Amino acid sequence: MGHSQADKAATRERVLRITSRRIRTDGVSRPGVAELMREAGLTHGGFYKHFDSRDDLIAQAATFALAEGTAKMERSAYKNDQDARAGLIDAYLAKQHRDGPATGCALVTLGAAAGRGDQQFKEAYENQVRTYLDLIASLDDDTEDSQAEAMLTLSAMVGAVLMSRAVADKHFSDQLLETVNDLLARHRSRSASA
Repeated sequence: MGHSQADKAATRERVLRITSRRIRTDGVSRPGVAELMREAGLTHGGFYKHFDSRDDLIAQAATFALAEGTAKMERSAYKNDQDARAGLIDAYLAKQHRDGPATGCALVTLGAAAGRGDQQFKEAYENQVRTYLDLIASLDDDTEDSQAEAMLTLSAMVGAVLMSRAVADKHFSDQLLETVNDLLARHRSRSASA
C-alpha cells in the first residue's frame, strides 16, 4: 500500500471512529456530515473520497461501533482468572460503562436504530449479537444450556445498561446495575449447583 493509500485508510478509519462514537451518544440521525468531517479535521468536500453518502458512512460507522466491542468483551472476561463470565458481567454492568456511551457497547445504543434500519444495519447488529452470545457461551462449562444462558445474560446486561442510562435518578440507576449483576450471579450459582 502506497503512502497516499495508507493515509487515505487512516483518515477513513479516523472518520469512522469519530462517527461511531457520535452515533453511540447522539443517535444515527443527529450528526451531520459537515460536523463530523470538521471534527475529523477534514473538509466537507473530502467526504466523498471515503464514502458514497451519509447513509453509507452511518452504516459503516455502526458496523465499526458494533465490532469494536468484541475485543473489549474478551478483555473484560479474561481479567477475572477465576470466573471469566463474572468478569465480563462486572465490567459490562459497571458505572463506567453506563457513563461512557461514546465508547460503550453499541448493542445498547444502536438497538432501536437497528430495529428501524435497513437490512445491512440489521445484519451487522445481528452478527454482533451472535458474536457476543458465542463469546458468553464459550465461558460456560455447561455446553447443554450455554447458548440459552448466554441469551439470558446478554439480554439482562444490555437491558440493565440501557435502562440505567435512561432513568433520571442516579441512585436508581446504580441500583439497576447492581441488582441485575447480583441476580445474574445468583442465577448462575443456582444453575451450577443444579
